[in-house]
Amino acid sequence: MGKFILKRIFYGFLVLFGVITTVFLLFNVLPGDPIRMRMGQRTDEKSIQIIKADLNLDLPLHKQYFMFLNDLSFVSIHDVEHPDNRFYLDPKKYGEPTQLFSVGNGKSFVLKAPYLRRSYINQRPVWEIISSTLPETIVLAITAIVFASIVGIFFGILTAIYKNSWFDKAVSVLSTLGMAGPSFFFALIIAWLFGYLWRDYTGLKNIGSLYTMDVYTGETYLDLKNLILPAFTLGIRPLALIIQLTRSSMLEVLSFDYIRTARAKGLGSFKVVAKHALKNALNPVITAISGWFAGLMAGAAFVEAVFDWKGIGNAVVDALFNYDLPVVMGSTLVFSTCFVIINLIVDIVYAILDPRVRLQ
Repeated sequence: MGKFILKRIFYGFLVLFGVITTVFLLFNVLPGDPIRMRMGQRTDEKSIQIIKADLNLDLPLHKQYFMFLNDLSFVSIHDVEHPDNRFYLDPKKYGEPTQLFSVGNGKSFVLKAPYLRRSYINQRPVWEIISSTLPETIVLAITAIVFASIVGIFFGILTAIYKNSWFDKAVSVLSTLGMAGPSFFFALIIAWLFGYLWRDYTGLKNIGSLYTMDVYTGETYLDLKNLILPAFTLGIRPLALIIQLTRSSMLEVLSFDYIRTARAKGLGSFKVVAKHALKNALNPVITAISGWFAGLMAGAAFVEAVFDWKGIGNAVVDALFNYDLPVVMGSTLVFSTCFVIINLIVDIVYAILDPRVRLQ
C-alpha cells in the first residue's frame, strides 16, 4: 500500500511539473509587454531596464524558467548575503524561510513557501489575491457538486428503475440538454429569469457574492441567498452527467445474477436497490464526482463573472482582460494542484476499498 501511495504521489508531481512547464512556456510566447502595463506608455529607458531586471525579463528563457521553478519550489537555492544578487532571499517576497545548509558563495538551500510573484496591475502578491478569493470559489463548487450529486443520484436511480417510461425519457432529454448547453449561456438565462424578471417572486438577485456590504452601516454580512443561482447554474452540467452515469451503472448492476438471487429470496425492491445494487453502482459515479469537483473550481470563471461572484474565477477573468499574467499563471497552478490532490485522494480511497486497484 505504501508503495502504491508513493507511486501516485510521484505521478502527481510529474503532472504538476508538466503543467508548470506548459504554463510558463505558454505565457512567455503570448504577445504583450508587461513592462508597459506596469509602468504605462510614457516611461524612460532606464526605468524599463530596472523593471526588466526586477521581472527577470532580461535573462535568457531557460534562466527565467529556472528562477520560476526556484520561486515555486518548497526547497530552493537562494543568496542569503548579497541583496544585489538576483537570488537574494528577500523576506518581503519569501517571508521567513528556514536555511537548511550552505553551498558556498553566500548561497544556501532554504525551506520556504512557494512564491507566485506579484500582480502587474496592483503589485499585490498573487498568493494574497488567490487566498482572498479561493474560499468563495470553494464554497460555490462544494454547494454545486453536493446539489448535483444528491439530485443526480436520486434521479439516476429512478430512471433505472422505471426504464423506458415517460419519466425516464423526459429526464434523459433534460439531462442531454444540460450536458450540451454551455455554463455561461445557462448563467445568463437563469440570472435574467430568476434574478431580474421574476425577482419579486423569487427574492433573489442576479448579482451578488457570499458576503454583502450594508450600504448604511458599512458592515459585511453573510448572504446565502446569493449562493442559490450560481450554485444551481454551476451544478447543471455535472447533474446531467451524474444522472446518466448513475442510470447506466444501475442498469448494469441490476442485471447481475446476485440481484436476481436477492429478488428470488423475496427481498423488496427498496432493499435490493439500497443494500445490494446502489453501493456497487456508485464507483464510477464517485470518480465522476471527484473529477467534476476539481473541474468546477476551474470552470466557475464564467458563472462567477455573470453573477459577479467574488471568487478566484472572477479574479482570473479580470486578470485576463488586464493581461495580468502572474495572477493567471498562479491561479492555473492552484487549480492544477487541487485537481492532482483530489485525484490522489480518490486513488488512495479506491486502493483501500478495492485491493485489485493496488494489484493493477
